[in-house]
Amino acid sequence: MNNTPDWERELITKLAGSALLEQRRARQWKIFFRLAWLLITLIIVFSLFVNRDKSGKDGSLMDGKHTALISLDGVINSENDTADRLARGLEAAYKDSGTRGIIIRANSPGGSPVLSGMAYDEIRRLKKQYPAIPVVTVVEEVCASGCYYIAAATDRIYADKASIIGSIGVLSEGFGFTGTMEKLGIERRLMTSGNNKGMGDPFSPVKPEQEAIRQQLLDTVHQQFIQAVRDGRGKRLQQANTEIFSGRVWLGSQSQPLGLIDGLSSVRQVAREQFKADKLVEFTPDEGFGKRAARLLGVQFAQGMGFLLDTRYY
Repeated sequence: MNNTPDWERELITKLAGSALLEQRRARQWKIFFRLAWLLITLIIVFSLFVNRDKSGKDGSLMDGKHTALISLDGVINSENDTADRLARGLEAAYKDSGTRGIIIRANSPGGSPVLSGMAYDEIRRLKKQYPAIPVVTVVEEVCASGCYYIAAATDRIYADKASIIGSIGVLSEGFGFTGTMEKLGIERRLMTSGNNKGMGDPFSPVKPEQEAIRQQLLDTVHQQFIQAVRDGRGKRLQQANTEIFSGRVWLGSQSQPLGLIDGLSSVRQVAREQFKADKLVEFTPDEGFGKRAARLLGVQFAQGMGFLLDTRYY
């Protein structure tokens, strides 16, 4: 005989039912979120693969001739894959039989002299390989330092009257903390094998002979920069004006008389008047799956999905 009161049995039954209901709901929400993340991932993958090639690299665009557009944006460094992305975009644009001309749209303050030199050499190589297709630089906001290094390799350079042009120079920066360390009673104990191994160490006193070495390195890179500009611009450049190579910048309206640019114009104007091809087709390579997904979903989600996207964060 069951001595359990009816109200207790009823309570136990309700509690058990509630627990089962909560478990069922938890499973349902878990399945829902998994499906939602899967759907989002599939949408991103689909959009990336659908839009990854806008150029018809193995032939030409179905609507005929066009002006190829490649963007040179931001600081020129390895994190942005500047030189490699520019080279890949140029190769794709040159190979497309519908391309009538190529515009590098420049918005960059410069950056690595090594990557700038690599991009400069690649442009000159491709120009020899495809002599019938002109490539020009159109500056919007700024094209300075390493950006101008790259632009000098193109056939012509155009800018707006208020664009910032030039900065043909090289810099090396750092800090010195020796005075602060002395005030705090901190002693620097640096050991090296090689007299110049610690050159540039911010916690050690400046040595004149090491500063001379650093200056020599800067001067050598500067001369490489100057020679590249002279080779690229040729007789258009005011070769005798040494101020051009002093590291200063000019407005677009000031740059044309110096030979730093060929005229005042815009992307659409060059496409229309120079190449006779109004249609602009973007050939700038995508950032890559990981970086683009991080931008679309946000850093937090991309970090959580890092194992899938192989994303790196800087």
